[in-house]
Amino acid sequence: MSESVAADLPNIDPEQLQPIDVGALVGPDAPRHPPRILILYGSLRAVSFSRLLSEEAARLLRWYGCDVRTFNPSGLPLPDDAEADHPKVGELRDLAEWSEGMLWVSPERHGAMTGIMKAQIDWIPLALGGVRPTQGKTLAVMEVSGGSQSFNAVNQLRILGRWMRMVTIPNQSSVPKAFTEFDAAGRMKPSPLYMRVVDVCEELVKFTWLVRGRSSYLTDRYSERVESAEAVSRRVNQNTL
Repeated sequence: MSESVAADLPNIDPEQLQPIDVGALVGPDAPRHPPRILILYGSLRAVSFSRLLSEEAARLLRWYGCDVRTFNPSGLPLPDDAEADHPKVGELRDLAEWSEGMLWVSPERHGAMTGIMKAQIDWIPLALGGVRPTQGKTLAVMEVSGGSQSFNAVNQLRILGRWMRMVTIPNQSSVPKAFTEFDAAGRMKPSPLYMRVVDVCEELVKFTWLVRGRSSYLTDRYSERVESAEAVSRRVNQNTL
C-alpha cells in the first residue's frame, strides 16, 4: 500500500485489503471503465455521522477503483413541493442516471430512516423519459444510530431498493452509538463495525462489476415484451390518426 493510501485509510490492515479481481467477475467484452457509484446520506446536521460514514465509504470505494460522487441533500425541496426542473432535483436525477451502483446511508430517527433520506429517493422516479434510472443497478445500505444497534433503517432501505428494481447486495452495515465510533477528525475508529463497512464496500464493487454489463438482459421481462408488442400492434393497426 502506498504512503498516500495508507494516510487516507489509516485503520486498514494493508496486508488484507485486496484489489478487485475484475477478470473473475466479467467477460472479455465487458466494459472496463471504473464503476460509477452514487452515495446518498440522510442528515443535514453540522456533525452528521451518516455523512461521516458516507465519506469513509467513499474513500474505500475509490481505493477499490470506483468513480464516486456524493449528493449533498441540502437545498433539495420536499417531494411535490417544487417542479422537477428545480436545480437540486435535476442534479440528483442526473447523478442517478450517471450511476451504475449506489450506496444509501441513513441515520435512524424515531425507529425509521430520516425524511431527508426518503425525500432523496422519492425524487428519483421509477421512469424518466422512458428510462428507468435505477433498474438493474446495484445498491448497498448502511445506517447509523445514537443508541443500541438496530436494523430498522437498513431494512426499510432494502424495501425501497427492491421497489426501485435495484440489485441490493446481501451485506449491510449498522453502526450503533455512532458518536463513539468516530474520532475528533471525523474518521471511523478501527473495530469490527469498521471492518463490516469495508466488507460492504468490497461487496458492492464486486456486484457492480458482475451486474452492470448484464443489466439490460437481467431486466428484460416477459410481461414488458408482451406490453411492448401490444403497443406496436395498436400503432400499426390503428384505423384513424
